[in-house]
Amino acid sequence: MDYSNWLTLTRGDAPLLLSMPHTGTDLAGLEARVVSPWLARKDADGWVEKVYEFAAALGATVLRTHISRTVIDVNRDPSGATLYPGQATTGLCPTEPFDDEPLYRADAEPDDAEIEGRRRPYFDPYHAALRAEIERLRALHPHVVLYDCHSIRSVVPRLFDGVLPVFNLGTNGGASADAQLTRGVEEVLAASGQPFVVNGRFKGGWITRYYGQPTQGVHALQMELACRSYMHEPPMPGPDNWPTPFDPTLARATQRMLADVLASALAWART
Repeated sequence: MDYSNWLTLTRGDAPLLLSMPHTGTDLAGLEARVVSPWLARKDADGWVEKVYEFAAALGATVLRTHISRTVIDVNRDPSGATLYPGQATTGLCPTEPFDDEPLYRADAEPDDAEIEGRRRPYFDPYHAALRAEIERLRALHPHVVLYDCHSIRSVVPRLFDGVLPVFNLGTNGGASADAQLTRGVEEVLAASGQPFVVNGRFKGGWITRYYGQPTQGVHALQMELACRSYMHEPPMPGPDNWPTPFDPTLARATQRMLADVLASALAWART
C-alpha cells in the first residue's frame, strides 16, 4: 500500500532512527465534527521536523506522520491503557486536548468501532514502517538507537506544575535504553546550561516503552522539548497566535545541543 500521502520516510544507514509521531496536522475529514480545527491541531508537535532537519546529514533514518494525533495517536497503547496511571493524559483517539476542553461536537465522538477503523489505515502502518526500519538497521548494526522526537508548550497546568524544563529525556525509568547511553546524553544536556530532567513528567510514550528492548539491541529514548526553545510562546495560545512561526535564530542553540545529543547516541551505538 502507498502511504506517501501521510507518511514520510527518509532512510539512512547509521544506527539511529528518529520517530516523529505528532508532527501531523491533517484531520482526515474530521473538520466538521470537532469544535474547531484549530483546537484539533493545537497539541501537534509544531515544527519538530524543522528542529531536527539536520538529522539526515548524520545518516539517521527519519519517520514522520502527517496525520493529526486527534485522528489517532500513534504513540499511545493500542489497547487504550493509560501510560500514566493517576495522571492526566490523552488517549489513542483523544476526546479532549491537553487543556481538557471538549474536542468534539455533541454526539460526534468516535466509538470503539470507529477507533478500530482509524487504527487500521494509520496506526498499524506507522508501526509496520517503524518495525521494518528497526529490523533493517539491526541487520547492519548490533545496537540501534530509536529516538522519539516531541515538543510541548512550556506551561500546561493540566499536565504538570509550573514551567517545563527545556529538555525532558525519557527512558521508561531506565528500562528502554542502556544506562551508559543515557549517561552520555545526560552529560550533553548538563553542558547546555538549560534546565533538563530525566524521567520526570515524561518518561516516554508507547513507542519508547514498546520498542526499547536493550537486550535485543534496540535502545529507545524520548526527547520532549519545551516549545520555547525554538519558537515564541504567547501567554495564552489561541487561534490567532498559535502556533507561532519557527524561529531559526532562537532554534540555533537548541539544534546545536540536539546535534550533540544525537552525536553522543551515535558514538555509543558505534562503540
